[in-house]
Amino acid sequence: FCMAIAENPEDARRLTIKRNSVAVVTDGSAVLGLGNIGPKAALPVMEGKAALFKRFAGIDAWPICLDTQDSDAIVEIVKAIAPGFAGINLEDISAPRCFEIEARLREALDIPVFHDDQHGTAIVVLAALTNALRVVDKPIENVRVVMSGAGAAGTAILKLLLAAGVKNAVVADIHGVVHAGREDLVDAAPESALRWIADNTNPENLTGTLKEAVRGADVFIGVSAPNVLDGADVAAMADGAIVFALANPDPEVDPAVARRTAAVVATGRSDFPNQINNVLVFPGVFRGLLDAQSRTVNTEMMLAAAQALADVVTEGELNPNYIVPSVFNDKVAGAVAGAVREAAKAAGASAAAGSAAGV
Repeated sequence: FCMAIAENPEDARRLTIKRNSVAVVTDGSAVLGLGNIGPKAALPVMEGKAALFKRFAGIDAWPICLDTQDSDAIVEIVKAIAPGFAGINLEDISAPRCFEIEARLREALDIPVFHDDQHGTAIVVLAALTNALRVVDKPIENVRVVMSGAGAAGTAILKLLLAAGVKNAVVADIHGVVHAGREDLVDAAPESALRWIADNTNPENLTGTLKEAVRGADVFIGVSAPNVLDGADVAAMADGAIVFALANPDPEVDPAVARRTAAVVATGRSDFPNQINNVLVFPGVFRGLLDAQSRTVNTEMMLAAAQALADVVTEGELNPNYIVPSVFNDKVAGAVAGAVREAAKAAGASAAAGSAAGV
């Protein structure tokens, strides 16, 4: 096998464990609910992630916890270990470093690099929003979406929503509504994430606070901090309001309070209906990428994954308390994988177009 692979490196996918292996890479700098706890303390979380890859998609995932938070070092290490893997799942790396690290690795490697905290969250949110909008009978291009949080998850959610057809999105961070004239953004670097948000959102040029921005909004999506809104804020939203309060463990607004006036409420918690959980996405996404022998992951694949996840919920099942399927629904991973696989082939992203790497 060795000489065959030396002559044709793509045979490594066919002849070795590479074909079904994913590296789960972290530096422990932004572990959900725990913060910057370092690589050793992050290892149990990465082990859990690897177990979920195996349980839901049959993927062999390997926890890689790096004892450095230097972006250059992380990029070089991942590039060095990449030959043994068919995909890289970046996990719990703090913003804004995560943007640069992912971008550099995508440019350098011929395997897909997927920062789950960004894109996994974005895909589940889009799927949930797709179905929530079905519940309230509003087209996505007509709604005003207000987001709280401009970090890794918030930025990725925003970009995917815009790609899906949202025309009017407003983002607020700790300093208030993001707009082009805000004092801290006037001289911001053109390539900065906040500058990009300012240039691509807020068509009405709203200013002020988050509470002011949500008045009359159709959708609120929070990926920020606890208790930034109250019941009065939700009541001031448009009729048929949709509230996704995703901060963990304490959401942006009490879900029980939000339900008094909102039509659909989702959280990141398992003890409330409509849990927005990345495990609905990452196993199927990587299964599809690996089966297609994809060299990359792009927006079209993520949009396909979101639509496939939304479609798992049938018309008969859809209701305000059931907009995303259970994580234990055995149709989820296969549906998402199939959609990603076909999107990868359509994009010509496969290392061996038209073939599938079996497990």
